Amino acid sequence: MKMTADLGHNVAPPIQTSPGYWTSVGARLLRDRIALLVGTVILALLAMALFGSWLAPSDPYATSMFRRLQPIGTAGYPLGSDELGRDMLSRLILGARLSLFMGITPVLLAFVIGSAVGIVAGYAGGLTNTLIMRTVDVFYAFPSVLLAIALSGAMGAGIDNALLSLTLVFVPQIARVAESVTTQVRNRDYIEAARASGASAFTIIRTQVLGNVLGPIFVFATGLISVSMILASGLSFLGLGVRPPEPEWGLMLNTLRTAIYTQPWVAALPGLMIFITSISFNILADRLRAAMAIRS
Repeated sequence: MKMTADLGHNVAPPIQTSPGYWTSVGARLLRDRIALLVGTVILALLAMALFGSWLAPSDPYATSMFRRLQPIGTAGYPLGSDELGRDMLSRLILGARLSLFMGITPVLLAFVIGSAVGIVAGYAGGLTNTLIMRTVDVFYAFPSVLLAIALSGAMGAGIDNALLSLTLVFVPQIARVAESVTTQVRNRDYIEAARASGASAFTIIRTQVLGNVLGPIFVFATGLISVSMILASGLSFLGLGVRPPEPEWGLMLNTLRTAIYTQPWVAALPGLMIFITSISFNILADRLRAAMAIRS
């Protein structure tokens, strides 16, 4: 019995491992009620964009000059009708597809391009950094709104040209952030150790640098989605983005601007959707940034 007791005292306790970095970030977000709220709103908007054709109660393209500019609450038109008698609820639901596509796609493209450009410039340093970043600064010097309008106006109206112009607007901003965070980590001890081991620059960037810089870049890019939504809607409002009769919130604002004095609530609905979407992505970026700031 004594031997059994001694063996029991010699059993080592189980090793408790601490959760990983991204696990901790996810746990913080799940405890953040504001992040959960805006996340739910964004998921609902994405569901509208993906399943809008099934969610829309009526044909968003069907016109009726006898039912134009109906007020909110009209039978058959829960959110009223537009200047051509089309159901506003259906057009708002289906409009989420193009609006979110025009807002998110340029940021995703700029995230890939800008991250690659900034990381290369930050890791290489010296003359390479100077050449790349001074070229980036040429575009960064112009205000985003003016640059987007100038590029879209020069290339012509259309979705493709609007996406290209917005991507070019955001690449310099993301590249500057990527270059800054890469410069901060390129001289860390683990990077120097990888260089001393004979690893190539590509291998070091892939295995050591990316994991330490993509987080801050991603958070910054998430915040740009709200700006992209507003710019994309502004281009459509000016006739440089989506063209009629496609439902898109910025274009709907343009076509309803003459109804602001007769049906102000109906005319304000596309603007309200733009505001809700933009503020949701902006708040989500702030909460994600706070969740990633893990303090010991």
